[in-house]
This record gives sequence, C-alpha cells and structure tokens, in this order.
Amino acid sequence: MHLCVTGANSSVGQNLLLHLSRNPEAQVIAGVRSQQAQNALPKADNITAVTLAYDEEESLLQAMQNVDCVIHLAGILIESKHSNYASANVAATAAVVNAAKKQGVEHIIFISVIGADPQAGNAYFRSKGTAENIVTASGITGTVLRTPILLGPGTAGATSLKEAAKGPQTKVLGGGQYTMQPLDTDDLSTALVKLALTPATETRTLELAGPEPIRYCDLIKRMAGIMGREVEIGTVPLWLAKLGAALTSTLRGGGITPTVIDVITSDECINHNAFEEIGLELTSIEDTLNKIHTSE
Repeated sequence: MHLCVTGANSSVGQNLLLHLSRNPEAQVIAGVRSQQAQNALPKADNITAVTLAYDEEESLLQAMQNVDCVIHLAGILIESKHSNYASANVAATAAVVNAAKKQGVEHIIFISVIGADPQAGNAYFRSKGTAENIVTASGITGTVLRTPILLGPGTAGATSLKEAAKGPQTKVLGGGQYTMQPLDTDDLSTALVKLALTPATETRTLELAGPEPIRYCDLIKRMAGIMGREVEIGTVPLWLAKLGAALTSTLRGGGITPTVIDVITSDECINHNAFEEIGLELTSIEDTLNKIHTSE
C-alpha cells in the first residue's frame, strides 16, 4: 500500500511515521514544507520525505504519484502573518483533494476536530467543517476523522499540561472547568494505520476520542499526582484572556486570539466514539499521563 502523509513534521505526523515505519505493508511519502522539516523526520527504508507547496500543484501531483491513500494532517489552529484558516485549512485541503483526484487516489483520510461545522460561529471550527465538506464532496472515498485534544510526548497539549501541573499554584483559562476527552497520539496513529491499510468502501465521518471525559482542572490534578505534586488551580477570567489576546494578536499579526481561546475552552461533545468499529483498544488516561511524565 502506497501512502502520502501531509503535515508529516507535526508531532502527530512524526508519531504516525514511527508507527508506519514498523509496518512493511506501507510505502510512505512524507510531505513537509521545507528541507529543514525533512531533516527532522524519522528515518526508515519505507519512508521517503518530499517538500510540498500547497499552492504549487506540481509538487502535490509528484508526491501522490501511484499513491493509494492520502492522510491529510496539515492545518493550523493558530494563525500568523503568513498563514490563516482560509489558506491553511481550506485552500490547502482543496489543493490536496484536487491533486488526489488527478492522480487517481482511491482514499483520502482527513484529520478534523470535534466541533467542526461549516456553519459554526467560530472561525476555526468553520474552516475545518468547510474542509470536511471539500473531502466528502470530492468523489474520492473519504474518511473524516474528528479528534479531540491530542495528548502524548511532544504534543502542545502535553507541554501545557506538565507546565500547569508542576505547582504549587497555577492559573488556567476559566479555572479549567471545561470538559475534554483527550486521545492518546499512539491511539490516533494506530487508528490511522488501520484505516489507511484497509480498503475503504464508503465515505464516512467518524469521531475518535479517548476513553474518559474529564474537566481540564481535574486532568491537571491527575498529572500533578503522577508527578508527585499537589497543585492549587486558580482562574484566568475568560473575558480578560480574550481582551488580552485580541490586543496582542492584532499588534503581532497573529498568535492566540479570542477564537483560539473559545476553541480551547469549548466542551468536547462526542456523539459516538468510533474506536470499536475502527478496531482500536483505547489507552487509559493514566497510561497516557505516565508516558508524558517519563518523556523528555
């Protein structure tokens, strides 16, 4: 099976490549944006790194030559001067889909997010919902995989969690009262390998989350306990955080915005967790937290 992975240098992409490197069935094209990013990818005989430009169709066509399945990971939550939701989440997805159609790709897997909706008031959720529609209306057999916050060594979520848990006091947005259902990155990678290597017969949208809903404040306390600490959790009022984010992001031309804060503090509502139909055994939160604790 020949696969193409976009956004391969992200923490999720690198974890996926490690899983794929151990699977002799997979021959992988790992797409990144620069030579420097190529150099940081895991090395394996079945992985070939290439440089992609989403506004240059030829690079996408070359990467997808003789490819059976594309796993589209590339996208952003935080906008910058050089990249926004319209370009990185919507236009890039459209470019990938168009190239995949021209090269006769049979299956495209799109990593989306819990809460994605083309009619959402939040610009990030709206961009991901719009991108989902591009995939599902493409004519290619598609699998949209909506995920919650991802936790594992090297993820942004894990870094923030360890920082908050080191105590003795911390302040988090809204006191961390919002509910999440974190998914272990190894579980996501296992699911993606299964989905990519199994012939797809229909286009579908799946939600894949971890085994347990938990408030962020309680997750911090559990992380602190594993670290042998106690932590008192205070509140950063959301209105104040949004005001500061609006001012700072305007001055800098990007960064944390009120939109991002709304994404971070939204309750993750799972309608149906698809782990069983994917054939996945979920990692417990405790095991995920222990992996984060013991990682560098």
